[in-house]
Amino acid sequence: MTAFFQNVVNALQWGSFYALIALGYSMVYGVLLLFNFAHGDIFMVGAYIGFFVATAFLALFASGVGLIALPSWAVLTLVILATMFLTSFVGMAVERIGYRPLRNAPRASAAITGLMIGIILETAVLAMFGAQRMKFPDLLPGLSSAAQPTFGGVIISWQKVLIVGVAIVLMLLLQWFVSNTKWGMAMRAMAFDFAAVPLMGVPLNRIASLTFALGSALAGAAAVLYSMAYPVLDPYMGITVGWKAFVAAILGGRGSIKGAAIAGFMLGFIEIFSATIFPSTYRDLIAYSIILIILVFRPHGLFGEEHTARLRL
Repeated sequence: MTAFFQNVVNALQWGSFYALIALGYSMVYGVLLLFNFAHGDIFMVGAYIGFFVATAFLALFASGVGLIALPSWAVLTLVILATMFLTSFVGMAVERIGYRPLRNAPRASAAITGLMIGIILETAVLAMFGAQRMKFPDLLPGLSSAAQPTFGGVIISWQKVLIVGVAIVLMLLLQWFVSNTKWGMAMRAMAFDFAAVPLMGVPLNRIASLTFALGSALAGAAAVLYSMAYPVLDPYMGITVGWKAFVAAILGGRGSIKGAAIAGFMLGFIEIFSATIFPSTYRDLIAYSIILIILVFRPHGLFGEEHTARLRL
């Protein structure tokens, strides 16, 4: 039982990354009926942005080092917020340059464009920083050395608690924004009927940019949290994680924030326990087989609904 609950803790952390990234996929598809296949690489760019933001903020604000001493939790908060803000502009640039000109083009053209944008982002990072991997700065140096809480032999590190807690708070904030603000109402209206929304005076381009910005900001937050747990950056780090988060978005259902979050955690649990019970080389085979079986019986995802819509993007 100790091993079981230890794996539960690990799965919660792993699922947090998938859930945050899957929300970006799900939101863009829910509003625009577009799969942004560059989203995994936006996550990668967010990790590099987080690296430089963290390095700069540690030099400015780290206790005993910076010009202005701030506690570690405050520096971490600033790093996450700044990375989310800057990464959101990456997402808006991708939408404005790559997808908006193709709004009336066949959907296959937009899908291929997403793949090409991803390759461009990977190549750009590779050209600027080289193939050598970079180590993400330690934002909470005292956390790893602090005594870790233990419950019945299960070690729950403070870092895992922090990662899961921040991820859940961001998901709840997104749900609140979409459900209780004017912009969120416009996003839900676009998801419900894309053709009728312009007749009501809703600015389509602004809502599209906002959707990409929010999804990219969450990917930026996921990048910082992921880099804290696995502090090695490389230009191709977003490929596998991004595709698995895409699978989680499909499993959760079209445009469902709750579905994407739950499916992300579900995929994390499946992968962790598959690697525990079976050889780790079978992890992806088992995970995708289980998801395939679920989609056979729930083709619209766990929380998706059958819908008809005009083909766009």
